[in-house]
Amino acid sequence: MVSAFLIVFLLWLFCLPRELFKEPTSTVVTSSDNVLIGARIADDGQWRFPKIDSIPERFKHSVLLFEDEYFYRHPGFNPISIFKAIQHNLTKDTRRGGSTITQQVIRLSRKNKGRTYFEKCIEIFMSTRLEFRYSKEDILKLYATYTPYGGNVIGLETASWRYFGIPAHELSWGQSATLAVLPNAPSLIFPGRNDQSLLRKRNRLLKKLLDEQRIDQTTYELAIAEPLPQKPLSLPNDAPHLTERAVKEHKGKRIRSSIDRNLQRQANRVAERHYQQLKHNEIHNLAILVLDVESRKVLSYVGNSPSSRQHSNYVDIITKSRSTGSTLKPFLFASLMHEGELLPNTLVKDIPTVINGYNPKNFNKKYAGAVPASRALSRSLNVPAVRLLRKYGLQKFYNKLRKMNMHSLNKPAGYYGLSLILGGAESSLWDVTKTYASAASTLNYFVSNSSTYRTEEFSEPTYLFKNKIHFGEEQFTPPILNAGSLYHTIKSLQEVNRPEGSENWQFFDSSQRIAWKTGTSFGFKDAWAVGVTPKYAIGVWAGNADGEGRPGLTGITAAAPILFDILDLLPNSGWFQQPFDDLKELEICSESGYRASVFCDDIKKELMPINGTKSGQCPYHHQVFLDDSESFRVNSECYPLENMVAKSWFTLPPVIEHYYTSSNPNYRPLPNFLQGCSSSESRLMEFIFPKRNEAILLPKDLGEKTTEVIFKLAHQQSESIVYWYLDESYVGMTTSFHELILDVTPKDYRLTAVDDKGNRITQQVSIRMASGE
Repeated sequence: MVSAFLIVFLLWLFCLPRELFKEPTSTVVTSSDNVLIGARIADDGQWRFPKIDSIPERFKHSVLLFEDEYFYRHPGFNPISIFKAIQHNLTKDTRRGGSTITQQVIRLSRKNKGRTYFEKCIEIFMSTRLEFRYSKEDILKLYATYTPYGGNVIGLETASWRYFGIPAHELSWGQSATLAVLPNAPSLIFPGRNDQSLLRKRNRLLKKLLDEQRIDQTTYELAIAEPLPQKPLSLPNDAPHLTERAVKEHKGKRIRSSIDRNLQRQANRVAERHYQQLKHNEIHNLAILVLDVESRKVLSYVGNSPSSRQHSNYVDIITKSRSTGSTLKPFLFASLMHEGELLPNTLVKDIPTVINGYNPKNFNKKYAGAVPASRALSRSLNVPAVRLLRKYGLQKFYNKLRKMNMHSLNKPAGYYGLSLILGGAESSLWDVTKTYASAASTLNYFVSNSSTYRTEEFSEPTYLFKNKIHFGEEQFTPPILNAGSLYHTIKSLQEVNRPEGSENWQFFDSSQRIAWKTGTSFGFKDAWAVGVTPKYAIGVWAGNADGEGRPGLTGITAAAPILFDILDLLPNSGWFQQPFDDLKELEICSESGYRASVFCDDIKKELMPINGTKSGQCPYHHQVFLDDSESFRVNSECYPLENMVAKSWFTLPPVIEHYYTSSNPNYRPLPNFLQGCSSSESRLMEFIFPKRNEAILLPKDLGEKTTEVIFKLAHQQSESIVYWYLDESYVGMTTSFHELILDVTPKDYRLTAVDDKGNRITQQVSIRMASGE
């Protein structure tokens, strides 16, 4: 007897599997306020949401009154209900189950096996064990999670969205009663059919709720007036590409995301509106990412435009690597200031440049000679960027980008070369936007936390609501970029891309300030716009997912208008505070942007990055000696010392001056020397083309032995006459604009230019035929 009891006890103890339900569940994504924004069907084709956290009170009252009034008082089965069910089944044609909610959970876990008395005994046996393992509330959650509601709709939360389009906790009394009776009536399993039968069942339950004083008369009358659902509704799909990402990373789970539901829906409308405009130029894809700068959480995630499958609308552009265009330029600008190699308004060269055969060009194909570094950044000039990268060091900058967690830079620095700064590398909207956010956060944290930095500031963002990013430990030394350099970079970016003479200025005007940068890849394949405020980072990409370029696909025209529309959806962030502890007052030459030398006339004091003290003094201001009329330069060989006038003069080298004067009408070239005075200057002239050590490649033509080549020269004295020689043979003369067209044969020459004052420059020139391949 004892042995039999022990055997039964052991059977009872181990009758339940460790995991009651092994069915795959849907991947469910909710917003930051825990409202459904996307879901994907389970692997078995069922809409089965993961186990719910709580049972809505209205549904709880309804289902207990309909299914199991004594749920909280029985041990898993109800003997009275079972006796009544047996009596009914013996005397009536219809069948009655008498199962408790606990028994129904067991039946669901056993895949609804045949309804026999033996199976009923098994259910009772296992139900008592289930009651011992779980609390009543947990059993109710299992019931609400795995009860079928018709077709492939499983569970209360799924049914609530599919039939009423709302979360379960928002169900009304009429809706709760409908879902309480629905699983019990197989013939009514599809709402929209047999409406009258379903209506009678629901209303009987509502009357019972009234009689039991669970609802009042007014609530009852309102509930019975509610219509029944007609057909399953589509589930919310506010962030489809984020939902697909969640499927890959958290399959079958309920994910509470950091997405701001209202912002996401507004961003979707912005994407729809701009897609309708862009598609007229056969631009079919775009993506938008909004990050919270402080927490680095994703607030909006528009992975692609609402285009068609034909145009790859299913591709999540946010995670895909594309040519970066000019979006990395601000980090080079900040790096140079961080090292003390540049000040914000230092003049940088913008002249024709050839470096090891690489010949970068500005977008407008023009040159300014020299421009303030901040303007070179704000106008996204390519030539100054390449020259600055060469100055800073390609490998050094590449290493810094890697420290910023730019994961897509997975090839050696030499693979990208100097084109790295112009879009020669690829990165994703995710990586680019997070890097801008991290830079803004570095500055914010320094100002608000006793001038300290965090070691892991450039960390990965998260779209999970509960994830808290660890930004490392505090320290006083900047791990990557200091606050002063970042502040001046952001200050420069506030003026960025304000298109001169643009007819579309309204696109770039906003009620709040933002530091922003655009980018356009080679071949007009990628258009970028990225911006930061103290609280938000916004990243926008536009183009075609298949890489097809389109004329007019630029950051300014395609991406920037989207960025500003998103900015207008966000609360005002104010502006970045100055990091005074990382700035130092320096005397700056107003004209050159360098630290002032003794020869600078116009000096202003400004707060500069603290390492700015390492930067050089102004190289362009010199002391010159003039005659007493200040019209000519003189020297002691030809003019009395006592009559000389010493003046400070802003002078640029000839090639820079050649381009600088066209865009700076106030620039004053050095006066000519007084007649009889010889020049001791060695840099009056400079070759523009060809540059030193640059080979000229002639295209192969139809068997001709000579080809025309244009030689160019810059001269500080605009009225000078220049005589040209090849291998000491005179070949021509130029005045004012020193460009000479010559027919030459491929070989090595010695090019010489002599002006009318006898000043001479010379260099070797190599002319070769281009390869026929």
